Amino acid sequence: MFINCHELLIRLRAAYEKGTVERVLRRYARYELLIIDEIGYLPIQKHEADLIFQLLNMRYETHSTIFTTNIALSGWGELFKSPETAAAILDRMVHHVKIYKIKGKSYRMKHT
Repeated sequence: MFINCHELLIRLRAAYEKGTVERVLRRYARYELLIIDEIGYLPIQKHEADLIFQLLNMRYETHSTIFTTNIALSGWGELFKSPETAAAILDRMVHHVKIYKIKGKSYRMKHT
């Protein structure tokens, strides 16, 4: 499953408001591979960070998750509005992980 972080958060917030967040989290937790694109492109509220943590905790050591971001891991405390939540997310995220840092110009800027 490939999803933009903002779209994922919209879906999780809506499920939380409807009282169906556990069902929605379980659905996203079942994908063999979940790719969450553009983390940090738009602001993430503390409550949303907690939902991301819940999802990652459910997926931890059972399924693969890929994040794309332009935010250094050292900036995730600020991104998630909580150093504690960021630490918990990163703890699960970087265990058994390979980090690929891609440098260079954006392919989108190629024709400008």
